[in-house]
Amino acid sequence: MNMRHSVKFFTAVLAGLMFCSFNADARKKEAGIVAHRGFWNCEEAGYAKNSIAALRCAQEAGFWGSEFDVNMTADGQLIVYHDSDVEGKTIEKYPYSEFKDFKIKNGETIPTIDQFLEQGKKYPETMLVYELKPHSCAEVEDKFVELTIAKLQEHGLLDPERVMFISFSFHMCEVLGEKLPDFTVQYLGGDKEPKVVKKAGINGIDYNYKKLNQNPKWVKKAHARHMSTNAWTVNKEENIKQMFDMGIDYLTTDQPLLAREVLQQIGYKEMK
Repeated sequence: MNMRHSVKFFTAVLAGLMFCSFNADARKKEAGIVAHRGFWNCEEAGYAKNSIAALRCAQEAGFWGSEFDVNMTADGQLIVYHDSDVEGKTIEKYPYSEFKDFKIKNGETIPTIDQFLEQGKKYPETMLVYELKPHSCAEVEDKFVELTIAKLQEHGLLDPERVMFISFSFHMCEVLGEKLPDFTVQYLGGDKEPKVVKKAGINGIDYNYKKLNQNPKWVKKAHARHMSTNAWTVNKEENIKQMFDMGIDYLTTDQPLLAREVLQQIGYKEMK
């Protein structure tokens, strides 16, 4: 290779590196806001977490996603509720009839997954961030996953552009990763490095922001493995900025309007 060709070659390599660097920086300068248990923190939702009104408010506000928690009753009904028990009754051990009349903060009854997905269908642009709560054993969790898939199929929502999954159960994340490889599945536990999660067939992490601050390279390591990244539950302005600066893809928060303000302040694009 003569000097002239060498100069051209190295100029091309340098340009390619600069292009890749620009693209990487451009990708980092946008993020999606996930309303934690819906946009519940407003009068319109009656300040009721995991309510249908909170989902509707998140949809109407145009946030990228709305997160919700799902538990399974003893008779195989899926209900949208965060805790594993309702007034001391473990959801997994009692039939749906024990919970169907229980009122949440805004006067709604605990939504069934059917009711919730019917509202979810109305706004195709809002990602439904479906959290499967851990259950007692792998056999029960396998049934939970099967019912989840069946319900999404029934409502025409078994679509990776409409729904993604998160869970503290590593087992359910593995099963979902195997059964639905085209879907985003994020592990919530925070106790495993990205390479361990990816090796198990799980393509994303959704870790508490404190854990990510303790391991600031994990977001880049996840991205290097083509994994999606999320942080929960980030409610203070300084922590929101930290996560965006770290290059997080999505940020789950009880203060989605504040997160939107921070994105605007730092000149980042809000994913829609």
